[in-house]
Amino acid sequence: MNAIDRTPADLLRSALAADPGRPLVTFYDDATGERVELSVATFANWVAKTANLLQGDLGAEPGDRLALLLPAHWQSAVWLLACDSVGVVASVGGDPADADLVVSGPDTLEQALECSGERVALALRPLGGRFPQPPAGFADYAVEVPGQGDRFAPFVPVEPSDPALAVGGEEFSHAALVDRARADAAELGLGAGSRVLTGRGYDTWEGLSAGLYAALAAGASVVLCRHLDRLSAQALAERTASERVTHTV
Repeated sequence: MNAIDRTPADLLRSALAADPGRPLVTFYDDATGERVELSVATFANWVAKTANLLQGDLGAEPGDRLALLLPAHWQSAVWLLACDSVGVVASVGGDPADADLVVSGPDTLEQALECSGERVALALRPLGGRFPQPPAGFADYAVEVPGQGDRFAPFVPVEPSDPALAVGGEEFSHAALVDRARADAAELGLGAGSRVLTGRGYDTWEGLSAGLYAALAAGASVVLCRHLDRLSAQALAERTASERVTHTV
């Protein structure tokens, strides 16, 4: 990664310039059998579309607070980088009543209705599928995002010192987030080509770092597993081998 990268969006741009075809996020849901692999280029395309939705259709501005009510999932990772691209503060598990916008999975829709601003719902179905019946009071992400532009440019440049992320009682600026991710990557021994398997949730910094930010900072990739506790020891060993995992968190 480039030493001058000061925001997670910068890290993604550098990854895209270096090797757009390499895997970045490989996602498993062991409750449904889903497996999705996103290259850097595919992930960046999802981020650009989501950032355009966020900035354009939803009217989000730098400094706005978005309550992110999603589990560890590839689409959650997309939203985190989209927020960073726009300059919106991603409050993971935050109170929707105190947020300007909310993004919710299917299990937190009632809680998300407490937000008086824009509300977006994700079905979290395989292949990014939409809800069979759109939830009342929400825009269905899977319906809204495909038509968005493939390139994104913020209306206002994102400053590295601006707030970026709130999780587990901690708040990070864009630059502090990148610095912490780099430190975590060094502590884990991650480098270009490393493959990190993690079953941690996204509700703590440790889970977010292992499942996204540290790998992005190191030029590594993530094997992100939801419901990993449903997997037998033998099946986990087979996945570790087949995915060429170098680090397990």
